Amino acid sequence: MDSNSSSPHTASIARSRHFLDDLLATADVRINGSRPWDMQLHRNRALDEIVARGSLGLGETYMRGDWSVPALDQFFFHLLRADLHTRIQPLRNLWRIARSYLVNLQSRSRAFQVAERHYDLGNDFYQCMLDSRMTYSCGYWREAKDLEQAQAAKLDLICRKLDLKPGMRLLDIGCGWGSLVSYAAEHYGVECVGVSVSREQCRYIEERYAQLPITVHLRDYRSLDEPFDRIASVGMFEHVGRKNHRTFMQVARRCLKDNGRLLLHTIGKNQRRSTTDAWIEKYIFPNGELPSTGQICDSAEQLLIEEDLHNFGCDYDKTLMAWHRNFENHWDRFAEKFDRQFYRMWRYYLLSCAGAFRARHIQLWQWIFSRKLEGGVERVV
Repeated sequence: MDSNSSSPHTASIARSRHFLDDLLATADVRINGSRPWDMQLHRNRALDEIVARGSLGLGETYMRGDWSVPALDQFFFHLLRADLHTRIQPLRNLWRIARSYLVNLQSRSRAFQVAERHYDLGNDFYQCMLDSRMTYSCGYWREAKDLEQAQAAKLDLICRKLDLKPGMRLLDIGCGWGSLVSYAAEHYGVECVGVSVSREQCRYIEERYAQLPITVHLRDYRSLDEPFDRIASVGMFEHVGRKNHRTFMQVARRCLKDNGRLLLHTIGKNQRRSTTDAWIEKYIFPNGELPSTGQICDSAEQLLIEEDLHNFGCDYDKTLMAWHRNFENHWDRFAEKFDRQFYRMWRYYLLSCAGAFRARHIQLWQWIFSRKLEGGVERVV
């Protein structure tokens, strides 16, 4: 449920009819309505700011407590299912789109910014929100009953798709807190190397998995140049950016042995020519950019062979809702460390993304690429 305890505006207010009333009605959302997904307005001027600034205005006015919604995930599901994001396009978005084409926002000098802003918030914070292995990517809920089972199923699915065998060397590009490398080392007997741009993640892996054959490096993926039997990248390609997609695939080809396999697990967008949500880029994932299927195919052309594509984006809805429950249940532990605006920012992030996956506005893909075609690769789903 939404909370407005930090806002001076604790009740809906009288007002005149606004342009947003009619626009939201096309998505079956009412301002000051009685349903769980209806917006409750606490400051009239917030509506003008939303129209003027689009998604950035929508998120920032929510963070200030200018409006609330009992079920924020349902609110975003309605908005995105009706494509309302295409109906409000502030002029400043034109500059953001042009910038994404003209500037390499994911250059080596910028590569560590997302870790400093997002992944290094504190390992204790993420331990409370995630599963026991701290897997910060979509779970696989086909037969799972809870988050722990879903994440274990996802890790095992990856290992089976890669056809891991004892003695192999596995590279995990963007290894997070070591969920995949630890699982692969424990259950499949492989030697693992992980790379991350997060100091907190590297420290955590070195301390928790010191007894396993795992080496972790604080480095940018572009510097990699050693042979591996298998490569995985889980939830990292979203930070690579269109100007570097080809470079990523070149690195993968360079590091894969003959007949090696790459598993690429990434969130993706439905349209090639679009840019990152302004609010997400500013507050959650600086310099992030979701790829499209076409961009991924283009980047691998004549370098790697596309063997399989598996979409289970609906499972990210369940994963995000589970993270949100954990976040709410443990918020009291962090209320003094992070302010109330952070609380509203974080629940906005988790629940808006859940609504986006539910509306099929964004997807979750697992791709399998091979270094050389040798009779094809068996698909494991």
